[in-house]
Amino acid sequence: MTIDKNRVLIFDTTLRDGEQSPGATMSHDEKMEIAGLLDEMGVDIIEAGFPIASEGDFAAVSEIAKMAKSATICGLARANFKDIDRCWEAVRHAKSPRIHTFIGTSPLHRAIPNLTMDEMADRIHETVTHARNLCDNVQWSPMDATRTEWDYLKRVVEIAIKAGATTINIPDTVGYTAPVESADLIRRLIAEVDGAEDVIFATHCHNDLGMATANSLAAVAGGARQIECTINGLGERAGNTALEEVVMALKVRHDIMPWTTGIDTRKIMHISRRVATVSGFNVQFNKAIVGKNAFAHESGIHQDGMLKNAETFEIMRPQDVGLSESSLPLGKHSGRAALRAKLKSLGIDMADNQLGDLFVRFKALADRKKEVFDEDLVALVSDAGAAEGADHLELKFLRVICGTEAPQSADLILRVGDKDERVTATGDGPVDACFNAVKQVFPHGARLQLYQVGAVTEGTDAQATVSVRLEEDGRIATGSSADTDTVVASVKAYVNALNRLILRREKGGSDRAEVSYKDAG
Repeated sequence: MTIDKNRVLIFDTTLRDGEQSPGATMSHDEKMEIAGLLDEMGVDIIEAGFPIASEGDFAAVSEIAKMAKSATICGLARANFKDIDRCWEAVRHAKSPRIHTFIGTSPLHRAIPNLTMDEMADRIHETVTHARNLCDNVQWSPMDATRTEWDYLKRVVEIAIKAGATTINIPDTVGYTAPVESADLIRRLIAEVDGAEDVIFATHCHNDLGMATANSLAAVAGGARQIECTINGLGERAGNTALEEVVMALKVRHDIMPWTTGIDTRKIMHISRRVATVSGFNVQFNKAIVGKNAFAHESGIHQDGMLKNAETFEIMRPQDVGLSESSLPLGKHSGRAALRAKLKSLGIDMADNQLGDLFVRFKALADRKKEVFDEDLVALVSDAGAAEGADHLELKFLRVICGTEAPQSADLILRVGDKDERVTATGDGPVDACFNAVKQVFPHGARLQLYQVGAVTEGTDAQATVSVRLEEDGRIATGSSADTDTVVASVKAYVNALNRLILRREKGGSDRAEVSYKDAG
């Protein structure tokens, strides 16, 4: 295999490992949207899901495989023929398909299937051979590799290579390793494993000790040429390596890390915001690269330096990650052309009908706010996307009566199908009263798992963004909304989440059925 030593492949697993985050389940349409954005931004390999996990996962991987224009589409499979066959059936229609199969090789993980070292070695040979007979592009992962005995790790990696694996991924499944160990392990594998020159070594790091990005970059220094990562670092527990961090680190510090990726970094901010919206996992303000404060400067010394020379306190330009060059606000007198131009500067392209709908919402917001900033527009776009296809329930009217004494009351009209229902309910606070009113109109057994509020911009007229996560019979749905009235945003988010639960209930199952022994790293 010819390997470009200066090129690092970006393997995005937002739709697989990222979606395994409790509560981060995405709908079918949301997966299609995110996959399209990943493909457009230049991701080399998209791990689209775990086809054996559920019918929903299989359908999503299959459709992504058919629609992908450039990226290799990968599915995950455990070390058995049934998983691998199902995975191949899902990815086979891609222009460039890949099967990713795995098994836990550390002492702790070997105990799960109760296999001896020799039995596991035989299974690895059989399953990788089977995968390679189906697909020319096979990735193999020894789960919990960083806690696997060296002699055994070397042995099974050699077996996988001889069986036909083309990529060997080395997962730090529990975020245990440190950068010096990460680099040394990859370097030693390349030096000592028979056949190492014929495969690409990859790294898959978790962030339990906050070192996922450092470990991934260290692995590249050690010779790895594929980084597995997710948008915003989404993933189980403390998350995975963040795509935006490793990509921008390689771009900004090319002087000491002379490797390139194929990522269009100008698309980073847009996809970061969309993943945050559809997953319900908001990005922390001080998150590297994509956080709200990543390019904000409040200190007087910093502001003075920025005015004189932006490079004084910024090591990269906001435009490099897709932020608008300026945050000059639009207002109620701004026209459709100005709105379109502003959206384009934010990396958001809309069809004429979508722009028309957004323009109406923009004007309504401009009447309530003195200034409409970039962040307000992004919230409007996200709010519109959250409501698409969710028309079973619709908030038509809301009036809340608050006072210093409980209970608070909510007078609400909710459209259910084609009929308007009006109720009044009380609760321990205005939001609780509103949610109780919705439940009176539309009784349900969903449990509220998350209620999260954030301000989009500064000021008392700022839009509030609200995320709500509901769980019902194993199905999880997230709804979000934005409004200058926090209570209104809360009810809309709650209704959006209910609409999504209704859609999943009608499909007869959740988008992701839990399966045992499912984590590939």
